[in-house]
Amino acid sequence: MGKAFILCLFLMGTAQGFSQAEITEEELYDHISFLTSADNAGRYPGSKTNKALTNYIVQELKSSGVEKPKRSYRQKFTAELRVSGKTQKKPKVKTWNIIGVLRGNHPTLRNEYIVLGAHYDHLGYGGPSSKSDKKNAVHPGADDNASGTAALLEIAERLAHNKDRLQRSVIFVAFGAEEQGLLGSKHFVANPPVPLSQIKLMINMDMVGRLNDQKHVYMGGAGTFPGGERLMAELGKKAGLNPVIHAGSVGGSDHVSFYKKGIPVLGMHTGGHPQYHTPEDTLDLINIEGEKMVCDYIYETILALAGSDRTLQFIAQD
Repeated sequence: MGKAFILCLFLMGTAQGFSQAEITEEELYDHISFLTSADNAGRYPGSKTNKALTNYIVQELKSSGVEKPKRSYRQKFTAELRVSGKTQKKPKVKTWNIIGVLRGNHPTLRNEYIVLGAHYDHLGYGGPSSKSDKKNAVHPGADDNASGTAALLEIAERLAHNKDRLQRSVIFVAFGAEEQGLLGSKHFVANPPVPLSQIKLMINMDMVGRLNDQKHVYMGGAGTFPGGERLMAELGKKAGLNPVIHAGSVGGSDHVSFYKKGIPVLGMHTGGHPQYHTPEDTLDLINIEGEKMVCDYIYETILALAGSDRTLQFIAQD
């Protein structure tokens, strides 16, 4: 009995280290709750909480079975922080992109990559990008972009569970210092873990936690690869969503850095709201059920593209 009990405990503990088959509302909630916690103080680059925050993301990827691309999940860089008006510039701070990879199974297509990204930083206590008149108030950034970071972790976990279905490889990136001028994604494309020519698509999630009653998911860049608009419309319908699809309209977040390098992109979000860049962007306003629907939609998009030999080539948009 003693040996059986110990074996049972071992198997339970081992199982917890494997990825889950489904994206769950509970885990999305837990991720956003951690990211927006008082301890993380608005996730400002270079702050005292930055290391603990990135440790969390690394551990979640690692426990899901997502591998590090080279020697480390961390890609260190320095960020120059924005200041107001004529305020003296601040010293540059150290921060990181967090990168993981799932290898595809096809003998040649495994050398092609789809990047799924989301920025994990926010505004800390406000600063020049704040839309609020409240001074020194924590900006938790539940939608912007704890929602995208939570989605990244959950989609990575589900893909890891189904990695046998991948022909192309998938890179996951939690970008640092997006709010300071897309600095994390700019550093990534300047120092990619694989040649940029092997990156065939970048999907970016920035503010995916506020799905409205009409179930609108907005995206730019669907025309930057062949058949993108039709594919996203078909998958959206199957997901029970009403995607608002733009062939171009590429701008505003980390996918811009990839588009400028001639890489097809999809920039995904659920729309703006009055709480954007204010202390009121909080967890209680997140539509967790809706975010799960968005995550499942993006998961199916990646399977359709990384799980096939579908042509992915860059089409420039106005």
